[in-house]
Amino acid sequence: MVGPSSQISKILLTLLFLLIIFYIFMDVQLYLRIQNYPIERNYHFNVSVPFTQQIETVQVGYPLKYAGLPSALPLQADQTVSSITSSGVLPKSTPFHKTTPQTARGRHQATPGTYEASTWLSCDINPLCHVTVKAILLDHTNHYIFAPLATIFDDIIGFSRTSFITANMISFFHVFVACLAGKLVSSDSLGYRRMGVVLFQFRTFLDDLDGHVARVKKNIRGERSEVGTSGYYIDGLCDGLGCIALLIGICFFLKNNPPRRGYSQLQAILPLSESKSTETGVIYKVKTTTKKVARKVFCFAGQLLLSSTAWNRYIFVYQDMLERNDVLPMQFTRQNLTFKSNWFFSVAWIWRVVNVHSMLHCVLLSIFCDKLWDFLKMVQYSGYIILLVAICATEMHVLEAHTFIFNSLTGNNTSL
Repeated sequence: MVGPSSQISKILLTLLFLLIIFYIFMDVQLYLRIQNYPIERNYHFNVSVPFTQQIETVQVGYPLKYAGLPSALPLQADQTVSSITSSGVLPKSTPFHKTTPQTARGRHQATPGTYEASTWLSCDINPLCHVTVKAILLDHTNHYIFAPLATIFDDIIGFSRTSFITANMISFFHVFVACLAGKLVSSDSLGYRRMGVVLFQFRTFLDDLDGHVARVKKNIRGERSEVGTSGYYIDGLCDGLGCIALLIGICFFLKNNPPRRGYSQLQAILPLSESKSTETGVIYKVKTTTKKVARKVFCFAGQLLLSSTAWNRYIFVYQDMLERNDVLPMQFTRQNLTFKSNWFFSVAWIWRVVNVHSMLHCVLLSIFCDKLWDFLKMVQYSGYIILLVAICATEMHVLEAHTFIFNSLTGNNTSL
C-alpha cells in the first residue's frame, strides 16, 4: 500500500508505469536523433563561424550527415565535402557565414537538414535539440521533465533577464528547501514524509533552474558543465549540502522509528533478542539496532559520493574528448564517429540510471512508498557492485575512445 486506499495505490503505480514508458520512448527518440542528424559543436548563441572554415576542418570525402556541419544549401545528406568544394556548388572563397542571431534561446532560424528544422516542438523546451555529453549522461527525470519545466518557468518569470537574481542565489535557496525537506522526511507521519519528498523534488527542479539561468546569462545552449568556474563549485557545494540534509532526515526518522524484524505492527516488544507471547505462543523479534541503521545509511551515503565523483569526472573527460574544437580534421571525424557509436550511448545510458540524481530519485520513491528500510537493505552492497561495474566499463571506453580519436594510424600520439 502506498496510499490511504487500494484505489490510490493503483493510480500511483499506473502513473509510475506510464512514466517509465515515457522515459523509454524518449531514450529511443534520443538515439534516433543522434544517429540521423548532425551533432552541433557551437554551444554559444552569438558565435559566427565561416562555413568554408568549418568545411576545411572536416576530412575530405566525409558525408555531411556525420560531419555535424550545417547545410547552407539544399545538399544531399550523402554528399561529401570534396564534392561541395570541387564541383562549384560552394567554392572555398564563398563568404558564407553561419550566424546565430543573439535572440531568444534557440529561436533562430533553423538550418535545413538539422534536427531543429525537422521537429515540431520548439527547441526552447525540446530536450532532444541540443545533444551534448552532459545531456546524454543526465538522468531521465532531469533531462526530460525538470529541464523543459525550468525553461518554461524562466520564460514566464524572467530570472535570466534580470541582474538581480543570479544562479548562485537560486543554488543557495535550494539548500534551504532541502533542509526543510529533510525535516519533513524525519517525521513520524507518513503524510509529512511524503510532503518532504515532494519538497525535495522541488529542490531538484531549482537545481535545474540555476543551471539554466547560468547558461542563458552566458549565452550557452544545451546542457554543459563549465568546469573550473566559481558557479560550478558553488552548485556542487549546494547539491552536497542538500544531500546531507536529506540523509540527516533519514537518520532521524530511522532512529525514532527503527524497523522491526518480524511483526512490526506490534508495539509491546521486550528488550531481549526475542520475546514469546504467553497467549498466542508467537515469537516477536526486537527492533533493529541503531548501529545497523547507521551502517546502512552510511553505505548509501558512500554510494552517493562515489556516484557523484565518477559521474562528474566522466562529464569532464567526455566533454574534453568529444566536444573540443582544437583538433585535426581526422580527429574531428573520429569525434563524431565516437559520439554516434552504440558503445558510447550504452555507457552514457548506464550513467543515466546510476548517477547521483537517479539514486536520489529512488530513495525518495522508497520514502514515499514507506519502503525506505527495504530499499537501504537492498542497495547496501549491491549498489557498490553496480557502480564499480559502471566505472570499469566507462574507463575501458574512455581509454579506447581516446586512443581511437587522438592516436594516429602509426601509433604516435597526436593529442593536443
